[in-house]
Amino acid sequence: MGKLVSGIRFTADARQGATRYLHAGVEISAPFTDSRLILRFPRWVPGSYMIREPVQFLDSITVSNEKGNDLKWQRIDVDGLKISIPTDCKKVVIRYRLLATMMSVRANHIDDSHLHLMPPFTWWIPERGIDKSRLEKTHSIEIKVPNEWSISTQLPGSAGTYTADGRDELLDGIIEANANPEISWKVKGTEQKLKIWDSGGLPVSNEMIDKFIEKATLVIEEHYALFGIPPWKDYLTIIHLTDSARGGLEHMRSQTSMVPRSSLWSTDCDDWRDLISLFSHEFLHQWNVKNLRPKNFLNYDLQKEVHTDLLWWFEGGTSWLGDLICLRSGAWDIKDWKDEWKLKLKRHLSNNGSEIESLQESSHDAWIHLYRPNSYARENRISYYLEAELALFCLDVELRKRSGGLHGLDEVMADLFHGHGLDSDSPGITHSDIRRSITSKKGGRRLGVMLDEAVSRRQIPDVARTIQLLGMEMTSGKEDDGGWLGIDCSEKNSSIFVRTHLKNSPVRNLLNTGDEIIAVDGIRINSTKSLSAYLKGKADCKCSITFARQGKIKEIEVEVARNPNLAIELKGEGNSLWRNIIATRR
Repeated sequence: MGKLVSGIRFTADARQGATRYLHAGVEISAPFTDSRLILRFPRWVPGSYMIREPVQFLDSITVSNEKGNDLKWQRIDVDGLKISIPTDCKKVVIRYRLLATMMSVRANHIDDSHLHLMPPFTWWIPERGIDKSRLEKTHSIEIKVPNEWSISTQLPGSAGTYTADGRDELLDGIIEANANPEISWKVKGTEQKLKIWDSGGLPVSNEMIDKFIEKATLVIEEHYALFGIPPWKDYLTIIHLTDSARGGLEHMRSQTSMVPRSSLWSTDCDDWRDLISLFSHEFLHQWNVKNLRPKNFLNYDLQKEVHTDLLWWFEGGTSWLGDLICLRSGAWDIKDWKDEWKLKLKRHLSNNGSEIESLQESSHDAWIHLYRPNSYARENRISYYLEAELALFCLDVELRKRSGGLHGLDEVMADLFHGHGLDSDSPGITHSDIRRSITSKKGGRRLGVMLDEAVSRRQIPDVARTIQLLGMEMTSGKEDDGGWLGIDCSEKNSSIFVRTHLKNSPVRNLLNTGDEIIAVDGIRINSTKSLSAYLKGKADCKCSITFARQGKIKEIEVEVARNPNLAIELKGEGNSLWRNIIATRR
């Protein structure tokens, strides 16, 4: 028996990319259940906890029937379209165009070199006027692109004609089209595909592409060793290379990762290490987010905020395990892991938020805090990515210690996927499910309280103690006599501006975020490098700072603090417990 067809067709035409407009359409065939057809544009892109308004990019709406005759329509609410349906109407055809200039993994972007299409930013979804069951049937998608381009997507089909089974599959079906070839290779019987686009049209080293495929294959095999080879047998990785922008977004069988193009210049750089980390993180989301979800995310409501207290598990847990898999697989070496650890610990120890916000609170309020931060946010907010990663690292080590190395949180995540994934008998999880999985493991019986406190209390995880359990210690490294103002600054046009204050900043109440630092002791300062250079050796000394605030020049006297020399260096090779954690499962 063939698939049940919805009678809904979605179209997009990218052949006028130089205009920066994507021409889109929705065609809905009879039967209709009402004299009015109401459609709404999604306002939420799963994986990004902020309401967005794609309709702000939309104009030139036309609505007609199967004969091309105009139908009456009006815009309703912030996201809706209402169409009057005559009794003899056999089809409604909606056409419009979308300005696609936002270079983001969460939005549409088009120019004369490529199309990045995000379905929630592209198509109206019927809400009323047809039988709702039609949304879960098979939809048809038609994409038109210039002849020299090829299309890559997780959706089944080819040559611009594709299908999607149900609403969520449609909205999850990311599309990238450009003139670069799609590269494919096999891993454990699965087909892996890679589509690359450079925002400046610069060439990409074939040698570095091969090196990425080599490392990605190691990461993929390590994931499969933990979770098993998934029933879906293909996966698409889209990489956007930019001047400096970075971001990633997961889909059920694909990802879009946006990184600086320097990521593929050399394997001996921070950006290369970050690319491998980002790939592993988004790849892991196939299991932990897209398939294993909070119970209240089983059916996405794409028109409003849907809160969960569990983002510490779904993002923090993915960050923790994603990087661990980079090390286990050999895609990273121990130096890579330690270098990344230093960056994380520096961010962690420079913040105050753990004393004010818990991981559960941070998860619930992601919609208003993490994705809409103010310049003082690091003083009273935490990132459930970073802080949960550290908290789960501590919990993981404790479970491994108590179980004699038999069990860890990676096994907990795999068990939760197999027991509560979308295709299981009990889909979706709560805090209790995570707790139950941990406490059911040998050595985990008393760790339920540790889990509860780690995510509900406003406290800093004891990372130093955990490192000692692994036979290593955290040190501050070399002594630094440099002066310290406790601020992060941004640079623009040979000027520097206060961006945020760090923990215990001596200028917290003297300099505001947004202030431009002009000079120190009469010496012109035009970069963060020149500021650091001048403060070298000035610890415990007084200096005058000239700055501009709202156009007015001001001057203050400050006693420069001593560089705190945070304990972010890892010393030691680790013990058998550490070697057990990082050993490959392949």
